[in-house]
Amino acid sequence: MPQIYYEKDADLKVLAGKRIAILGYGIQGRGQALNLRDSGLEVVVAQRPGGPNYDKAVADGFTPTSIPEACAQSDVIMLLLQDTLAPEVYRTAILPHLKAGKALGFSHGFNIHYYQIEPPKNVDVFMIAPKGPGSLVRELYEEGGGVPALLAVHQDATGQAKRVALAYAKGLGSARAGVLETTFAEETETDLFGEQAVLCGGVSELIQAGFQTLTEKGYQPEVAYFECLHELKLIVDMIYKTGIHGMWNRVSETARFGGLTRGGRVVNEETRAEMRRILCEIRSGKFAQEWINETQAGRPRFKTLMRRAEEAPIEAVGARLRGMMSWINPEGKPAATANRKLSAKRSNGSGRKLAPPQTRRAGAAGGKRKR
Repeated sequence: MPQIYYEKDADLKVLAGKRIAILGYGIQGRGQALNLRDSGLEVVVAQRPGGPNYDKAVADGFTPTSIPEACAQSDVIMLLLQDTLAPEVYRTAILPHLKAGKALGFSHGFNIHYYQIEPPKNVDVFMIAPKGPGSLVRELYEEGGGVPALLAVHQDATGQAKRVALAYAKGLGSARAGVLETTFAEETETDLFGEQAVLCGGVSELIQAGFQTLTEKGYQPEVAYFECLHELKLIVDMIYKTGIHGMWNRVSETARFGGLTRGGRVVNEETRAEMRRILCEIRSGKFAQEWINETQAGRPRFKTLMRRAEEAPIEAVGARLRGMMSWINPEGKPAATANRKLSAKRSNGSGRKLAPPQTRRAGAAGGKRKR
């Protein structure tokens, strides 16, 4: 059985009289710093001046300082910088201030697991990885709840590393929801796999493939967008709240039968074999080295892929449609075409006018009736 800890298992007094340095005031850094402070802990924020994150920290009541200064005056140092930036910052600005008995914390195991950061043996090294973005970490804390987190101890120099980690998790509010014990290796490898094969890579490719399949056959891009992207939130919310089986029980029988009989034809054994290959690349360190090399080369491939993603036909359609939905666009800044009627001339992104589908009923019959 997995080991899961809750508030009763953690004691904030472990961190009493200790100063916690939050290195980086991005989305995760902000959420963690504010929650820890509101839990009564002493927090210092390290953030470079001149940027929006610095100004945000000041507006939140912190007095940001440099990383070396924050590390020198703190007992617990939480490193929340980007994976590719962290090793150099660690060597130049953190390591000189890692005195015996201090604790170095992470919210992702990448740099420890792949030996990009190797702390001295006389400090504690732990991980508290909230399973949600920093904005949600903050939002649920303010509502009296919390985001579940993973806990791992890589190095226990003082004999108190787990107690410190649990107290930190309690300060975040994560112990309200549950803190699952794991290892740096398991967190890193499963996190990368989930991002690549399912949450980011897999689902975005599935959306794009569905959109392209429909528009190539002449269906309106707007209808294809609604079916393959917009309605995805409805399904994900069902799965999030009730599980996959709960989702099946909440869609129409037509959707159930079609999904159960056809889903395995899309995600088939060939797909699973590719997933296993991706996992092997992660576990062997091949992906990590590829990403490190890409960064050192100036990220040419990464930039090209991001540009292609931005220019995908579905993005223009989506931007126009989202601009018409005030509940998605709360700033009230509609897209330039938001108040215009959609053009009667549809394009599949290549400039070619689309012919109407051979039969509209083929795309309309057996609607999912999810609501």
